[in-house]
Amino acid sequence: MALSWAGSFVGIAMLAYLSYYSRYPLIAAPMGATSVLVFGVPKSPLAQPRNVVGGNIIGAAIAVLVVALFGTDPWVMAIAVSTTIVTMKITRTVHPPAGAVALVGVMADVSWDFLIAPVAIGSILIVLWTFVFNNLTPERAYPTHWL
Repeated sequence: MALSWAGSFVGIAMLAYLSYYSRYPLIAAPMGATSVLVFGVPKSPLAQPRNVVGGNIIGAAIAVLVVALFGTDPWVMAIAVSTTIVTMKITRTVHPPAGAVALVGVMADVSWDFLIAPVAIGSILIVLWTFVFNNLTPERAYPTHWL
């Protein structure tokens, strides 16, 4: 438990600063949920690198696209999350926090920079930190698979 706390503390601190400086502070919430998965249940299929990076990028891309096409009305939030879920299922990248990435993206009226920073960079950072941190001790290993 102490290792999960320490790892998630450093990971979410990195992501919090990234979200703050990228002008999208709300993204810290779904990234916090990602931290729960990668540090709390790192062997879960939903916490593997393909799912974390792929799912979050899909959620962000869909958010940017639907905002550009339809704006930020509440029904657009529903389109973003529903489309993210289906796309993740098709691509085998299901990552529950990615639904929140899509939702936050619409709420924040995002543009294409959201896809790069904080989402892609943040997702890659959390996966790399989880890899380094969880492999410091022999009883913790991450990931179970990369792709």
